[in-house]
Amino acid sequence: MSPLLIFLLCLAMVGTAFLSGIFGMAGGMILIGVLLALLPVPEAMMLHGVTQMASNGWRALLWWRYVRWSAVASYILGCAAALLLWSLWRYVPSKPVALLLLGLTPFLARLAPASYRPNPESVRQGSIYGAACMTLILLTGVSGPLIDTFFLGGKFDRREIVATKAMCQIFGHAAKLIYFGAVIEQAASVDPIVAALAVIASMIGTSLAARVLLAMTDRQYRSWANRIITTIAGYYVAHGAVLLVLTAR
Repeated sequence: MSPLLIFLLCLAMVGTAFLSGIFGMAGGMILIGVLLALLPVPEAMMLHGVTQMASNGWRALLWWRYVRWSAVASYILGCAAALLLWSLWRYVPSKPVALLLLGLTPFLARLAPASYRPNPESVRQGSIYGAACMTLILLTGVSGPLIDTFFLGGKFDRREIVATKAMCQIFGHAAKLIYFGAVIEQAASVDPIVAALAVIASMIGTSLAARVLLAMTDRQYRSWANRIITTIAGYYVAHGAVLLVLTAR
């Protein structure tokens, strides 16, 4: 990477970590879109994994006392099952397919019957959504709108959502690093200097967001979070559809 590209990526990482630090979401979805536009899928997944591990790890540390551990445990159980399955298949999707999968999942979750609506306090649902989110992480780089929709479905307050989701995503992105760095045939790597800069940028953005989250009410948080999910998911569906049409010609 050129120095200019590295600088621009660091700015993007600070900005997306700031957004994720407020809502516990959206930043990773935006960042993976940027990386997929600039890098091959395996390299994009690896750099994104490093960035998100740092961002979520620092966010979990900042809000440690608000983590709901039962939700984390059931989520990780589902993630582990999905990781085992996908490690046997070793599938890497094309960019259009990855974008469509990423964008469609939150809309499908919202269309589910009332008895299946997201509830992060349910052990059964935690395992199901953990498996689904791990699948999305390995296929698209992020679990994005689906995990966000899941945690917004319960009665957690904004700090509990941000803290618990951050803990869950640490495991998900660590698994992604292993999958794209060692399991698949097109295994990739990350330059150590770029990785270090990504960690620093993520920690800066996350730290700057803490005061903004404290200043918000739970009602404001949920309102803006749902708008962000819908907007970004809609964009990915449109972008993926356009790429699919162009590649089919």
